[in-house]
Amino acid sequence: MRRTVFTEEHEALRATIREFIRKEVAPYHLAWERAGQVPRSLYRRLGELGVFGIQVPKEYGGAGVTDFTYQAVIREECARAGVGFGADVVHTSLVLPYLLEFGSKEQKRRWLPGFRSGELMTAIAMTEPGTGSDLAAISSRARLSEDGTHYVLNGAKTFITGGAQADLVLVVCRTAAFDPANRRSGLSILCVDTTSEGFTVGRKLAKLGLRAQDTAELSFADVRVPVEDLLGEEGRAFSYLTHNLVVERLGAAINGQATAAAAVGFATEYVRERKVFGKPVAAFQNTKFVLAECATEVEAAQAMTDRAIELHTTGELTPADAARTKLFCTETAGRVIDQCLQLHGGYGYMLEYPIARLYADTRVSRIYAGTSEVMKTIIAKDLGL
Repeated sequence: MRRTVFTEEHEALRATIREFIRKEVAPYHLAWERAGQVPRSLYRRLGELGVFGIQVPKEYGGAGVTDFTYQAVIREECARAGVGFGADVVHTSLVLPYLLEFGSKEQKRRWLPGFRSGELMTAIAMTEPGTGSDLAAISSRARLSEDGTHYVLNGAKTFITGGAQADLVLVVCRTAAFDPANRRSGLSILCVDTTSEGFTVGRKLAKLGLRAQDTAELSFADVRVPVEDLLGEEGRAFSYLTHNLVVERLGAAINGQATAAAAVGFATEYVRERKVFGKPVAAFQNTKFVLAECATEVEAAQAMTDRAIELHTTGELTPADAARTKLFCTETAGRVIDQCLQLHGGYGYMLEYPIARLYADTRVSRIYAGTSEVMKTIIAKDLGL
C-alpha cells in the first residue's frame, strides 16, 4: 500500500543510510557480532552523518527536528539490511528524550554537543538483578553528602544496553527510603560519568540476539555524583520514566514491523533461487500461501505503525494505543519471521543467513519496553476491565 508518512526529506535520509550501511556496516557486521559490540568509530561516523543530531536542538548543533519519523526511516533501513548500529537506539530514542525534557540548560550545554557528535555515548540503567518490570522495587541507593555537594551512589544494574561503551549513564536509584505505602516515591535519576572512581563495568552479557549491541552489568561502589548531575528533581524519577514509554513502545513497534517486512523480503528472494525436487521452492503452493499470509500481516502492521507515527507527531498517541501497536507489531514479527525461516529449511538455522539473525534479534522485542503481557494489561485497563 502507498505510504503517506514520509516526505522527500525522509527519502533523502533513507538513501543516505542505505548507502552508508552498504559501504560501512554490512561488510563488517558479522565481525562486530562476534566482538559483542561495534567500534566506537561507528558512533563518530553516525555523528558526522547527523544521525545523532536529528532531534538535538539547533542551539547545541543539531537539526532540531521534533518528530519521530526520521528515526523510523533509520530503523527500517537497518532491518532491511539485517544489521544494527550497536546501542544507537538507546542513545537517540531512550536517553535523549530525558535530557531534552528534564535536563537543565547547563546540563544540555555540557552534554548535547558531544552527544550529537558521537564523542559522548549514553546509556540508561534501570533494571537490577532482582528487579525486572517492577521498577518501584529498585534498591540502588544514593545518599546526599553532609555538605550537600554530591551524592554517594551504591548498587548494581544488569541488562544495560550500551553500558560497556557509555561515557554517561543515567542511573535510576533511591534517594529516599522505600515507602511501602507509596512504592513509586523516592526514586531519582543521576547522570553518572563512567570515569568516576567506583564505577565498574562487569560482565558483558552474551545474548541470544542483537549481538553487536553491547549489554553489560554495572556496579557502583561509593561513586561520587555531583548534585549538578541530578536529572530533574529529586524523587520524581518514576513519573519521568513513564513519560517516555509511549516513544519507546512506538520504536519497538516500528522495529517489529520493519523486521517482519525484511523477513518477507529475504524469504521471497531465497525461495526463488532455491530448488527442491527440480523446481524452485517458490513454485509450491504452500510457499505462495505462507508468503501471501505473511505479506498481508506485514501490511497490517505497517498501517498500524504509520498511523501511530502520525498520532505521535501531533501529540495524540495515547499509552494504550502505543501498547496496542507494540503488542501487534512485535507479535506479528515473531510469527512472520518464524514462518519465513521455515521456508529456508536448514539454511534458515545458519547465522550466515540474515533470516537466522532476525529470528534471534526479534525475540527480545516482546520483552523490552514492556512485555507483551504488560501491554495486554494496559489495553485491558483502557477497555475498563
